[in-house]
Amino acid sequence: MLKNINIENILFLDIETAPEYPSYDDLPEIFKKLWDKKAMRIKKEENDTPDFLYERAGIYSEFGKIICISVGIMKDGEIRIKSFFGDDEKLLLSDFSKMLSTKFNSKTNLLCAHNGKEFDFPYIARRMLIHNIRLPEMLDIAGKKPWEISHLDTMELWKFGDYKNYTSLELLAAIFNIPTPKDDIDGSMVGEVYWKEKDLPRIVKYCQKDVLTIAQLFLKYKGKPLIADDKVVIVT
Repeated sequence: MLKNINIENILFLDIETAPEYPSYDDLPEIFKKLWDKKAMRIKKEENDTPDFLYERAGIYSEFGKIICISVGIMKDGEIRIKSFFGDDEKLLLSDFSKMLSTKFNSKTNLLCAHNGKEFDFPYIARRMLIHNIRLPEMLDIAGKKPWEISHLDTMELWKFGDYKNYTSLELLAAIFNIPTPKDDIDGSMVGEVYWKEKDLPRIVKYCQKDVLTIAQLFLKYKGKPLIADDKVVIVT
């Protein structure tokens, strides 16, 4: 039950991803052929060609890459948010893995993300395997029983067992009257902002905002007051 969870044991998390290559034309030939097959399965309209659909490649861990992981920890009414980001995915994943393994490895610790069980957690684990990075204990869930997996998901908690649809973080923030900054970016724009505008700091700021919103939503679930603006600390 949520009332028994110590919020200071939770690492709130969000990731931002982009297609691994700038454009469809930049794909190595073998991956171009594999993306063509993928595109045939995900297309909805007749004119949805593989090159047109490639902007969506970032949501698939086999064709995308992580460009930012932001995490937040709450203590004494304050949340401290730190981001691992950059063009070198292996480096940021290694740094994130080291943090999990050395500073957040207690058996009482939990990871929490919105739709994390379907997206963030498996995406991170798959990209780590691709880069030959040993999985931290908290992500190495193969063979574990459900109650042995230390993952929380604010979207799953909202479902109460109803698996029929997806509820966005943006919608839940509005429902619970959680104030969020006005953004000029959303998840569908991350690939373009990264590859065309080359504005990674803008993406990092967006990712950090989502971490704060996830933490605020969890507080609402517990019936606790929200974190005040002056209690949000960005760690560089």
